[in-house]
Amino acid sequence: MNTAPVSHDDYMLLRQDRRQRAFADVEEQKARSADASYQEGDPDTVAEYYRVHFRATLKQPEHLESLIASLRRNFTKEGILKARAIEARLMNETWLASEYDLLSGLKRLSIPTLVLHGDYDLIPVDCAAHIAWAIPGARLGVLRECGHFSYLERPDDVRKAITDFFESDR
Repeated sequence: MNTAPVSHDDYMLLRQDRRQRAFADVEEQKARSADASYQEGDPDTVAEYYRVHFRATLKQPEHLESLIASLRRNFTKEGILKARAIEARLMNETWLASEYDLLSGLKRLSIPTLVLHGDYDLIPVDCAAHIAWAIPGARLGVLRECGHFSYLERPDDVRKAITDFFESDR
């Protein structure tokens, strides 16, 4: 669940897909991130940035508000700035590096694997499919009317998919 690009190429796919499906949101995020209060780590401003970021992946507005409220409760200026520094380092070491590719490592796994992905996720389904294809014998389950937070949006479907997976012959 909550898949992410596992290679530089998948990251580029995510960026292209995001620009096509949510161009206005991408532009609004750029504008919000240029604001001084965002750059200084103001928790309310950062929460509004994430409201834009996640609205393209949550089908039901109440789930978006619940997520933002949960994030906001834990935001502090210091925590935000520290998290950004960590995120920048990770981005440089992973997605932004042209040699970043976890697929060959996934091919060496030998454990039953279920990859769950929402059809409304901001991460393209192809990214999740690449993970499932790389892991020998893995299954890809795509949940309908579901975004990135499948456990929040479709908990019964997630539970059923996991139960069915463990009860199957695999």
